[in-house]
Amino acid sequence: MTDHALLSRLDLNLLVALDALLTERSVTRAAERLHLSQPALSASLARLRTHFNDPILARRGNTYELTPFALRLTEHTTTALDAAHRVFESQATWEPAESTREFLIYGSDYGFTTIGRTVSELAKQRAPGVRFRFALHTPLVVEDAANRLRSADAMVIPHGFLTELPYVDLFPDRWVGVVAADNAAVGDALTMDNIKTLPWALHYQSRSAFTSAERQVQQLGVEPHVEVVVESFLSLPLFIAGTDRIGFVQTALLPILTKIGGLRVVGLPFEPTPLTNALWWHPAHGRDPEHAWMRELFVEAGRIVAERAAA
Repeated sequence: MTDHALLSRLDLNLLVALDALLTERSVTRAAERLHLSQPALSASLARLRTHFNDPILARRGNTYELTPFALRLTEHTTTALDAAHRVFESQATWEPAESTREFLIYGSDYGFTTIGRTVSELAKQRAPGVRFRFALHTPLVVEDAANRLRSADAMVIPHGFLTELPYVDLFPDRWVGVVAADNAAVGDALTMDNIKTLPWALHYQSRSAFTSAERQVQQLGVEPHVEVVVESFLSLPLFIAGTDRIGFVQTALLPILTKIGGLRVVGLPFEPTPLTNALWWHPAHGRDPEHAWMRELFVEAGRIVAERAAA
């Protein structure tokens, strides 16, 4: 059942009750959270059980557990409730300087460290009450982006992962190699022999989670010998320093990563595909004045990041 179907058949109060029950897994604690009496919430639970034809909560000894069906409902309920809150938070006119709006942005630590930090600095100057919540995406979030972005504001991710969603380009970047400072097997640039024989530290390694440069290596007919996979761009160099491993990093991170010490930036033996970082959102947010302001802020921040990289 989609969030729209749920909202069309149940009133908002019942949806709130369901979310509390699924979160607390206890009628007593859920009632306390909603400032309701236990009998009142028990009546809501009875309505929910009738509606879904499922117990929702099943007693196991002295405690309650969510039924398998209720476990499947948890994510849908959160999404539906977030969507409902977004409806009632919308305003015909919006003054950034007076707002306390929170924007939820999915992305990686690379995106947050580069453009996310700059966006927060600009927002502090122009809308001090506005808050940004930067949430790390996962492969599951990226694969389900069309649904996740109904209740989130945007996702910062390069081209190549999302399709059929509105977006705006932010800033370009490119890949370089990184090795330990004392890695005698590598000169000023990696060779194809280095790529074939030396062990690797990768950012991601799955069918839906990868980087464009690492995918290029496979397209050149090389299957890297992977010793470690780190789902963090900022942490990867820590797994390279003091080892014979090799890896790729984005140039926008070099001012931060080179401070770690024990590392050396090297060239690549092929021309890596350029990165174009973009901001993606759900079409439902397209005309919201507060969302339009947020997008313009990201575009401005993208120009600043690009200028810093070129300096």
